[in-house]
Amino acid sequence: MKKTLMTLAMATVAVGLTGCGEPESKGVDPKIYTDSLFAVMKADRTNYTKLVVKRLGPAGANVIKPDEHWKDIDNGTLLPAQMFRAGAEAVAEMTDDFTYSLQSIWPINSQNAPKTDMEKKGLEYIAANPGENFYGEEKLGDTTYFTAVYPDVAVSDACTSCHNDHKDSPKSDFQLGEVMGGVVIRVPL
Repeated sequence: MKKTLMTLAMATVAVGLTGCGEPESKGVDPKIYTDSLFAVMKADRTNYTKLVVKRLGPAGANVIKPDEHWKDIDNGTLLPAQMFRAGAEAVAEMTDDFTYSLQSIWPINSQNAPKTDMEKKGLEYIAANPGENFYGEEKLGDTTYFTAVYPDVAVSDACTSCHNDHKDSPKSDFQLGEVMGGVVIRVPL
């Protein structure tokens, strides 16, 4: 009798948690997952740019200098895109649950150009539709991925001046608030 009551109680709790006959949840919706990841990435990137790089720029160059070749100069520090890549590489060493990268259809560094049709389609979409995100699925090898592309917007004149003045930049007229590229987040399904 005790075993039957315990089984009945556990079944009641299970039904209550899954919602009266509804199928059990299989985890977080990929869109909610990638939207949440992007919110954290965007906040970190924006704050690093505005609170660190902008303050250290040319006026702070005598102490710490944000520079593309930061490893080669005394007191150099990473640019925002380099900081973002370092974070993505560190995450890739910790988990296979997702990957992310900063890309652009106007990359200064060819490493940041789109590599798949889905990435290119997403980057073109967010550039043509400011304020919107792009979502899709793609199969790479034997794995199907949920791929999300979010706009990477110029949040500071440090962004626009760096890109507009860079000798390798294919675009030299970026404006504050404009989409400069995108954050690509990929989650295996």
